[in-house]
Amino acid sequence: MRIIDGSYGEGGGQILRTAVALSVITGEPIKIINIRAKRSNPGLRPQHLHGILALKELSDAKVKGAEEGSTELEFYPKSTRARHIKVPIKTAGSISLVLQALLPAMVFAEEEVTFEITGGTDVAWSPPVDYLKHITLYALEKLGIKVEIEIRRRGHYPRGGGFVIGKVYPWGTKRPLVARTFDKIHSFEGISHAVRLPSHVAIRQAKAAREALERVYPSLPIKIHEEYYEQGKDSHSGPGSGIVIWANTDVLRLGGDALGERGKPAEIVGREAAKVLIEQLGPRHAVDKFLGDQLIPFLAFAGGEIWVSEITKHLITNVWVVEQFFGKVFEIEGEVGKSGKVRVVKRIRV
Repeated sequence: MRIIDGSYGEGGGQILRTAVALSVITGEPIKIINIRAKRSNPGLRPQHLHGILALKELSDAKVKGAEEGSTELEFYPKSTRARHIKVPIKTAGSISLVLQALLPAMVFAEEEVTFEITGGTDVAWSPPVDYLKHITLYALEKLGIKVEIEIRRRGHYPRGGGFVIGKVYPWGTKRPLVARTFDKIHSFEGISHAVRLPSHVAIRQAKAAREALERVYPSLPIKIHEEYYEQGKDSHSGPGSGIVIWANTDVLRLGGDALGERGKPAEIVGREAAKVLIEQLGPRHAVDKFLGDQLIPFLAFAGGEIWVSEITKHLITNVWVVEQFFGKVFEIEGEVGKSGKVRVVKRIRV
């Protein structure tokens, strides 16, 4: 059995997500120890547990240690079968992080897989589902991967209650991704939302982000959709707001996002998202720091080379997990916290 030390590097949940997904893909049983050892509340949290149970269902696996708070897990996958996967997170646990575990495994199913997940769509310390839908999936499509995501209802901390459905198609032709630098930014787009809040919150977030972008890129089109609901016709569980914006370049999309908080002016939320995006565009590398680590498990099978605006600890950790299964796969140039390059030196075939 392959043993993965969950305390490596940042010691967070990403080791768990990537390792279990790779176990499903390869059919190799694994044991993960010291799960989230470096977090203030170590062990499995609800969103991790639900992701594991969904992968268990997908691969007809036998699992030991799948309990909230558990710091060890054994996972014995069988065959990946196409089916409908339901993930009922009863907290505001991140839907995006669950999908980070599920997507690499689901694309290797023999037939399409549908899913529905309840939980948090827009929560701290994880990519908003809008980022996943408009930026991550756009990049994965270049690799030959087709995934559809629909946000039926948003969920914010602490109530959650978000609802996302989707469909994942089998990964046929695996196309290498070469995304080094971009030459041109064509336009900016985004989504500014406010649920169970006045409409002006979404409008002010969008206006502030637009103005911040216009100061730096005065001649480029900017289209930010404003999403809000009439009082009495808002089906969301609790109040919340946020904004995701992205740059459409001649290579990929780069993004920035920010979440609203009680007492935090909408203008600050909008400017924060714009500031993040402008920072990502600075090095003119084609992949932003949020997308880089998400691409790693897919690049291992597709091949290619990406230049990232910033090498993060998440990226380094994901590379390490992949290489626990397959040996040397990637070559990295650059330091954590600075822009850099990631190249596939051995493409994996399964």
